[in-house]
Amino acid sequence: MIYSIRQVTAFSQMNAVKSLISRFYSSSVKVPVLPPVSFEPQPYKGPNYNDVVNSRNTSISPCIPLYYKEPLMISQGHMQYVWDHTGKRYLDMFGGIVTISVGHCHPKVTKAATDQMHKLWHLTSLYLHPKLHEYAKKLTDRLPGDLKVCYFCNSGSEANDLAIQLARLATGAFDIISLRNAYHGDTPYSVGLCGIGTWKHSFPNGFGIHHAMNPDPYKGLWGGSNCRDSPVQTDRKCSCGVNQCVACDMYVAQFEEMLSHSLPKKIAGFFAESIQGVGGTVQFPKDYLKKVYGIVRQRGGLCIADEVQTGFGRTGKYWGFFNHGVVPDIVTVAKGMGNGFPLAAVITRKDIADHLNDALVFNTFGGNPVACAIGSAVLDVIDEEKLMENSHHVGTYLLHSLSKLKKKYEIVGDVRGKGLMIGVEMVADKESKMPLPKLKMDALLEDTKHMGLLVGKGGLHGNVFRIKPPMCITRADVDFCVSVLEKAILNVIKS
Repeated sequence: MIYSIRQVTAFSQMNAVKSLISRFYSSSVKVPVLPPVSFEPQPYKGPNYNDVVNSRNTSISPCIPLYYKEPLMISQGHMQYVWDHTGKRYLDMFGGIVTISVGHCHPKVTKAATDQMHKLWHLTSLYLHPKLHEYAKKLTDRLPGDLKVCYFCNSGSEANDLAIQLARLATGAFDIISLRNAYHGDTPYSVGLCGIGTWKHSFPNGFGIHHAMNPDPYKGLWGGSNCRDSPVQTDRKCSCGVNQCVACDMYVAQFEEMLSHSLPKKIAGFFAESIQGVGGTVQFPKDYLKKVYGIVRQRGGLCIADEVQTGFGRTGKYWGFFNHGVVPDIVTVAKGMGNGFPLAAVITRKDIADHLNDALVFNTFGGNPVACAIGSAVLDVIDEEKLMENSHHVGTYLLHSLSKLKKKYEIVGDVRGKGLMIGVEMVADKESKMPLPKLKMDALLEDTKHMGLLVGKGGLHGNVFRIKPPMCITRADVDFCVSVLEKAILNVIKS
């Protein structure tokens, strides 16, 4: 059989990872043990693993990637844990890409879904149904000021699509600003907001959207050791005085310069995540959003907070923008909102929402009764189980534990985040901050999976561990997570 150069390269890389993994497990260091759990999963009785893999290769678009050399087939979940088809248990520290907020198959949320399904699965929102209106009130009661009008949809990308339209309709302007390294969705409309080149296809997109310099205290032009609103700071020296951030002022000056050179006097809006998610959990200098919001509003623009990943208590406060001391004009939410069920919304003021009346805007499944019942139960669980407080306390403990790895190992470049929205940037060395080579990053990911830990990866180069677990995790889970990461790091260093 004759292989192409591309196939030979792929085989070589796969064999190299296999070699690294085999060396890892010859180590005498004891593999960490998962905390005990009383839950007993049901035995898997579904299709054969190889049949599923073959079906994936033939029936699912190849643009949807799989993690791991031997893809993981998960058959059941309970709270912060999942089980594969063999019955092996894993601690899920990625939460279905920051989506499982209160726990896999949480009993109260599951009951709310099944109770509603016995009554009414679906009804167009052209009719009244109580769950939609009960949930809208319950949700907006948790938002400040006049953010009281909801438009329900199914995903964060849809929500950001609509927010773009709404900003343009409400202001009568067209130009919108996003940040480099930002991610706000990958639909043909929202992908224009995306400032990460790996998500860009070569077709026209982003007309009227401008990307400002990303205010990154770790790898940006400016930043210091006291810039971020995080228990863990960068190692860069900081010359700021009391209540002063030089880096913030410099990035704001760059923002104003972009406005002066590239945009008309009136703009439609500005999009920002409270903490960048897909971009690698990047946090902005303190007061950056507050100052930029003021500038945007002076230009007649609306400020849009993308809370798709940071909302619903994940950062230790109900909304990520609370950490910045701002109140946006439009908020987009999804992911943890439905704990894995497709549910999203755009929330804004009535004077802004009224601009959608100029033409028909409709979403068939937005406000679905089952989705609303689930969303309502999620809000109850967050409050009743004090998950926002757990995010703050356990998340701070996790950040401090991970910071010890940063101090010990040259390849751990930065630890950052707030609550349970955490990133660990892996580097070749601390001085250059160059990304850890892909082969080693892949080996790290494989090793953590073998030891029973699931984490994500993000950033432009895929070298940032994304740690965003269900908000019900415990300190024992944190200890296991950090122990696994440390063993994997030691294995890579020894290799």
